[in-house]
Amino acid sequence: MSAEPPVEHTTDPSVPDRAGMGSRRSAGRFPNSVYGVGEEPDPRFSLANERTFLAWIRTTLALLAGAAAVDALDLPMPQTAQHTIAIALALAGLLSAVQAWRGWAGTERAMRTDSPMPRNRTLLPLVALLCVVAVAFVVASVAA
Repeated sequence: MSAEPPVEHTTDPSVPDRAGMGSRRSAGRFPNSVYGVGEEPDPRFSLANERTFLAWIRTTLALLAGAAAVDALDLPMPQTAQHTIAIALALAGLLSAVQAWRGWAGTERAMRTDSPMPRNRTLLPLVALLCVVAVAFVVASVAA
């Protein structure tokens, strides 16, 4: 087993403090409501949180692309049903984008303040909306 090299401590704010992995706040980063509280968490956890944010953004883009496709294509269903489904998919994309931001900010803030992880309040409405869209697709396709 090799011994860990001694950690040099400095008071220079331009040098990151790797010993405590978070003894200083992150000045000048946006949003201040997240970065202005608590201590800097382990970067691995922050990066994992950012990957989750990006996964929600990819979901948002897919839902918006689906909404655009449903609206643009001539599907074998009534026009009203087609437009309603496109609007519902766009709303699901909006909910997904809101969840991306709120989830990222809440989780980052919780890690920084050593608090419990936040509850996901957007997930149930999003799942319900997508279930309604799926049923509407089936009903509209069968009716046509």
